[in-house]
Amino acid sequence: MIRIKNLQVAFDDDRPLQTLAAKRLQLPPQAVAEVVIVRKAVDARRYHGAPVQFVYMLDVAVNMPEKKVLQKLRRDKNIEAIALKKPVPANLRSRQESELRPVVVGFGPAGMFAALTLARAGWNPLVLERGDDVDSRKAAIDLFWQTGTLSERSNVQFGEGGAGTFSDGKLTTRISDGHIQDVLEAFIAAGAPEEIRYLHKPHIGTDLLQDVVKNIRREILRLGGEVRFAAQVTDLEIEQGKVQAVMVNDEERIACRQVFMGIGHSARDTYRMLLAKGLKMEAKPFAVGVRIEHPQEFIDRAQYGEDAGNPRLPVADYALTYKDPLTGRGAYSFCMCPGGQVVAAASLKGQVCTNGMSNYKRDSGIANSALLVQVGSDDFGREVLAGMNLQDKLEKLAFELGGRNYHAPVQTVGDFLGGTSGSTQFLTRPTYQPGVKAVDLHKCLPDFLTRTLEGALPHFDRKIKGFADKGAVMTGVEARSSAPCRICRSRETLLAEGVKGLYPIGEGAGYAGGIMSAAVDGMKAAYRFLAEQ
Repeated sequence: MIRIKNLQVAFDDDRPLQTLAAKRLQLPPQAVAEVVIVRKAVDARRYHGAPVQFVYMLDVAVNMPEKKVLQKLRRDKNIEAIALKKPVPANLRSRQESELRPVVVGFGPAGMFAALTLARAGWNPLVLERGDDVDSRKAAIDLFWQTGTLSERSNVQFGEGGAGTFSDGKLTTRISDGHIQDVLEAFIAAGAPEEIRYLHKPHIGTDLLQDVVKNIRREILRLGGEVRFAAQVTDLEIEQGKVQAVMVNDEERIACRQVFMGIGHSARDTYRMLLAKGLKMEAKPFAVGVRIEHPQEFIDRAQYGEDAGNPRLPVADYALTYKDPLTGRGAYSFCMCPGGQVVAAASLKGQVCTNGMSNYKRDSGIANSALLVQVGSDDFGREVLAGMNLQDKLEKLAFELGGRNYHAPVQTVGDFLGGTSGSTQFLTRPTYQPGVKAVDLHKCLPDFLTRTLEGALPHFDRKIKGFADKGAVMTGVEARSSAPCRICRSRETLLAEGVKGLYPIGEGAGYAGGIMSAAVDGMKAAYRFLAEQ
């Protein structure tokens, strides 16, 4: 195959990719046998008034000797030969009948892909998920958003698919790992759109993801695994540094020798249990902030100019960063959800926290993003669970300010920067449900955080003119961008330090930062176990 890199094509160019690839290779169209999209991105920088560009990476098969084509284009750094690697069968051990089946705790991305990997290898894993199946979970979430009746067992944080199921289904990741393609293929086999193979910023969307996670569960069951819902692991039995059993719902003991702990970043009671069991854990930095909302058409215009609104272009997103010149503290946009909504993401009674969500089509007309500020041990203390305690404190304050009924505290950017509060002259109607209350967000966020945001907003406005519109609404609080602590593990074996058979995995263990990295982490832990001799 011949790889073409950085092929820029105007977004409104109707010519087939086969024709474009042939022209780039200086060949007639009939000389191109196949074109495979490896990557597709959007370049909205509009050089010299040119239209928005799609930027492709293509693998091309030709009906002639490749050497002849490559020789002609040998000075072109964006044309190269690519050898398609054939997968090497892994030497994985099989389960013996006398061996206890492994237990997977949590059915978010890390647990799901650990279980799928184990099931494919014939190990019949038992998955224990504290929340409900995705259909029951959606019903509980809808009830919460409509009435303020919260289920602590099954909510945006807990249940089939994990927290990512009710977000945006974003599959972007900063890691580089060979298992990424395996995860994407598993999603596609389960019903995700095939475009996630090559889009630069792929996403599935909450509406489609609900069916995808069900189909992955069905595949695990077909392969001999078992998935149990409303099954919270409340204790872990360890003897002489080895896992012996888990306790489910304080009443059922299940003997096991391997536990894959994919608990998610909001399992605060499980963190406390593991710390009490003597596991080595450490506090880690995370970030706290608010959600900000704008009309999606405003973001589209800011990014695409006169091409905004063209149906060939995806709804636009943004990524913004700021560093306070005095303190050095950073602020940044996070989990930007084009065409989505702000959602109530509480998992504990008497607390309010937010997240962002989009469906596949991203057609709500509202853009929202977290604006987060970095926090570390100097802010919340050096005890292992000090960061978690800060999350608790801020979410309780948000609950109080919102009226003690799960309404969220909101404030316009104009009020926030001007030292006033109470305005309801919103640029867009707040999308958070069950409702909002206009207050002073300074009352539920630390001073260092609000000062940083006060510097960040004008800076972001210089990047996207109108971003800090006085009517733009900010909703608090977002405190669960990542886990507040880490379960220490061996870099080589991925086993918890000092505990044989325990694999802390995914975002909740402190080793991932989204759907893809968590899924890959779960797979890698499963493969490490399967490779043991």
